[in-house]
Amino acid sequence: MQLRKIPVTVVTGFLGSGKTTLLRHILENANGRRIAVIVNEFGELGIDGEILKGCGIGCEDAEAGGQLYELANGCLCCTVQEEFFPVMEQLVERRDAIDHVLIETSGLALPKPLVQAFNWPSIRNSFTVDAVITVVDTPAAAAGQFAADVPAVDAQRRADPNLDHESPLHELFEDQLGSADLVVLNKSDLVDSADLARVETLVRAEIPASVGVVHAQRGALDLRALLGLQAASEETIHLREDHHNDAGDPDHHHDDFDSVIVSAPTPSRERLLAALQTLVAGHAIYRVKGFAALPDAPMRLLVQGVGRRFDSYFDRRWREAEARVSRFVLIGEDLDADALQRAFETALDAAPVAGSAAASVVAAAADPVAGRG
Repeated sequence: MQLRKIPVTVVTGFLGSGKTTLLRHILENANGRRIAVIVNEFGELGIDGEILKGCGIGCEDAEAGGQLYELANGCLCCTVQEEFFPVMEQLVERRDAIDHVLIETSGLALPKPLVQAFNWPSIRNSFTVDAVITVVDTPAAAAGQFAADVPAVDAQRRADPNLDHESPLHELFEDQLGSADLVVLNKSDLVDSADLARVETLVRAEIPASVGVVHAQRGALDLRALLGLQAASEETIHLREDHHNDAGDPDHHHDDFDSVIVSAPTPSRERLLAALQTLVAGHAIYRVKGFAALPDAPMRLLVQGVGRRFDSYFDRRWREAEARVSRFVLIGEDLDADALQRAFETALDAAPVAGSAAASVVAAAADPVAGRG
């Protein structure tokens, strides 16, 4: 008798699109499903894993063999043979206790190699890719941050002597869409109907007609739309076109992206956000993720930023033995860790003090949920 294959949902999407929020929504509404989670974090701090472990749904015992498996450092497509298979083999041993697996890829990862890995003999009889869900940051796409018309961008590159290559972000965005069985246009409430329609048109130009597109606010969707799609993506993923296939560059390692950590005492939320805004304005930083320890605050401030848009809220109390430090992962291009550390400290010193008019403007613009938590 053939054992049932455990369905696996791969959640991919660009930095800050809302993948972790979508995973949290699935877990909070699991309704008895026994779900194993694999988080692939880019950077030295397991921030996404921390968010999931703090969601209050039983992930606290992850390190002791619980539900959370975190693959540290680098994108999954580059480490798949080194870390992915041992984790999946552990899950095979516990298959009787698992109904579904969720994998959140790094924002810099290519989903196609991961899906192809499910054809490997050691795991293909135990798992099937139920669906690849690509989450899109709708406001970012509406602002033209990603290009759907690659030939037009290439023509622009050729015509501009100041540009020597097309941004890899456009190719990555298209490859993530090209692997999708379902596309979630997240943060749809942050754009008007015209922009939402324009983004959907952009997305549909990159995907087969059979791929669904749904709108979401903070990843809140009926689980019937997300799980049980039975796409068996591993059987057809080789038919999906992408910019990084076997015929392309064999030396692809995402070298265009850097991940560095900055740390410094943070006197207030307002000054912290102002300092991070300054860093983003002066460097090619695409994503900011981290935690802050504010003076006299018993709770930890979680900060996430995409471009110049920041979200911050208190996620949980500091634990008794936990070091109360403020550290942030910066992801971008051509980042100098020492220079950014100095710039961060300088920006904190120069940031508006709490209570000033300038600080209030920064807080209102950068922190739409400042009162949450």
